[in-house]
Amino acid sequence: MGACLGSFFNVCIARLPKKESIIFPSSHCPKCNAKIKPLNNIPIISYILLKGKCKNCSARIHWHYFVVELFFPIILILLFNRFGNEFSLAYFKYVILFSFSIIIFFTDLISGIIPDVLSIPLIIIGILFSLFPSSDLHIWGSLIGAGFGFIFFLSISYLFYLVKKREGLGGGDVKFIAAIGSFIGFTGVLFTVLVSSFTAIIFMLLILKYDPKKEFSFGPFMVFGFLIYIIFGEMLTHSYLMLFGLSF
Repeated sequence: MGACLGSFFNVCIARLPKKESIIFPSSHCPKCNAKIKPLNNIPIISYILLKGKCKNCSARIHWHYFVVELFFPIILILLFNRFGNEFSLAYFKYVILFSFSIIIFFTDLISGIIPDVLSIPLIIIGILFSLFPSSDLHIWGSLIGAGFGFIFFLSISYLFYLVKKREGLGGGDVKFIAAIGSFIGFTGVLFTVLVSSFTAIIFMLLILKYDPKKEFSFGPFMVFGFLIYIIFGEMLTHSYLMLFGLSF
């Protein structure tokens, strides 16, 4: 199921930045427009058998098709284990968050775009989940998380523009952190900002060689940050507090 969902997410990754329909036309090669037959459209397996190339014109199939189909099932398994090996409300809540976020991860990484059609509905969905009595986050926690994330990133973006006279964080980043906050609250947003900023700094130093003129997408770092928070946040927080002799 995770691999099949990943296959659909790949369609979204390829088409949403171009504002194309994710339903019509059916799966086809973007190079030669040849329709992809069902036997050549099996998640993971077809990519390997075709050696990452179109069967009709031998054009390269982007590597994200394989990566998404392979890793989304792993994320589903990690979430299932995280929430007590049961299909709880929290499990489905975070499955939806990661379903949207894995698309955002790659649209931002490849095209430099976080589509509003993903981030804005995600804010609403996060708030709606907080209305359930069994939700792991109360409605006020969801609203505060979304509001704090939005205002914090908007302020950083505005200050950066005042100092550098160019855009630092895009509007997509601001809306996406608000969506994250609606799902994981104030503490989760803080954790996400810290982890994503730290990993982004390492990326700048090691990959970009600290060239301030080079632009890079921040969305993928945010996805990594809240993945760590949701899967390992409780354990990491407990270990950190234990260093100071505090209980969790």
